[in-house]
Amino acid sequence: MNTRKIGAIIIGIATLIAIGYSIFKINTGKEVGFNEVASIGALLMMFFSAITWGNKEEKDGILPEEELGQKITEKSSKISYFILLFFILVAVVADKLVNGTINVFLLGILGLAMITLPFVEFMVAKKYQ
Repeated sequence: MNTRKIGAIIIGIATLIAIGYSIFKINTGKEVGFNEVASIGALLMMFFSAITWGNKEEKDGILPEEELGQKITEKSSKISYFILLFFILVAVVADKLVNGTINVFLLGILGLAMITLPFVEFMVAKKYQ
């Protein structure tokens, strides 16, 4: 078994432990806070990275620095941007439906999210012109 699979298994188990602990806290009536959410997010991020990218020394899978790896990163980044933008829009609408008002910070994040991609594309295009 290679180190990529071993790492993915260890990180996967740690993720399940963090999720289980958060579920336990919810069931006992305790508040799930920033630490739990950030830990689960970081562990999931590491897990998906471990199962996606290969290892240069073991030559197993796609490397992020290869042309295919860069294309995968580019395409997935753009798709992720639009999915995140959609979730922020849904959160603004849900906030309006639940509370009857719109959270100005959430609305500000939506506005920033809407201009981020076009602004970054503009800056990168300027670099090449």
